[in-house]
Amino acid sequence: MILVTAATGRPGLTVVKELSRNNIAARALYRTVEKANVLDNLPGIEPVEGDMMMPHTLGNALKDIDVVLMISGAGPELLETQITFIDACKAAGVKHIVKFSGEDSIVGFDAEKFRSTRNHAQIERYLMASGMAWTILRPSQFMEVYLEEVPTIVAEDAVILPAGNVTMAPVALVDVAKIASAILQDYKRHASQIYKITGPEALTIAQICSDISEALGRTITYVDCSIEEKIERWLKLGYPEVRARVFAQLWAERKAKGISKTYLGTHDWFNIPPTTMKQFASDNAAAFKGEVGIQMTAGIK
Repeated sequence: MILVTAATGRPGLTVVKELSRNNIAARALYRTVEKANVLDNLPGIEPVEGDMMMPHTLGNALKDIDVVLMISGAGPELLETQITFIDACKAAGVKHIVKFSGEDSIVGFDAEKFRSTRNHAQIERYLMASGMAWTILRPSQFMEVYLEEVPTIVAEDAVILPAGNVTMAPVALVDVAKIASAILQDYKRHASQIYKITGPEALTIAQICSDISEALGRTITYVDCSIEEKIERWLKLGYPEVRARVFAQLWAERKAKGISKTYLGTHDWFNIPPTTMKQFASDNAAAFKGEVGIQMTAGIK
């Protein structure tokens, strides 16, 4: 039996939907009852309530589970949450954990500089030393991050980021979900493997804007701004200050290094055609126009 954690967030929900679409039975862990309705009407999916930080709430979730896809929000509690959950899985007899981690596409990006990326590395080491079977997924920035720019796209026909001429290699979350689904169905085959995942193109933000422009039928301009201006804009949109400053630090590091490298070996291994930014923008044109609601996730970077 499969368990997917944080199943009401964007990454977890995308994986759960992929499993359901392929008629794969799974449990979907949620913490907040108010958000659990997104799991309704998904064939083969059993929603179950529990808190990864509170092992005593996980009895029903972990019963008879063979493999877990471990996801949680990338906030200050990431490290404690996932280490606590790994211990709970081990105690419950779970055989295998697939960790949803991450790896920036920027050449020379120093993950140790930032709490969120450093925490992922610390959790990976803890999992590898736990004695349990493991697999690591390391997707690059999600294409979905650019949906967070919708308020500015709608109001100003612009994407405003402190990115200079940096190139990024964002990956569509649906691609990652297809890879995760394949691993969960045949997890023994993927034990002790680390799968790096990027999108198929290294693009400047201006090129990303060009793809969004084509999807919307109007020109969306890239505006390079200062770190301070972007922080101010994020705060006005209601971002917690800690989150805004962490994102600003990530963009500063990317801008300093500048160049992304693509890696499609994982797509090729799983025979999954990579989604281009142009295709993603077209598929999500209504969202980029602000015509549909957008589910945001604290872990999107």
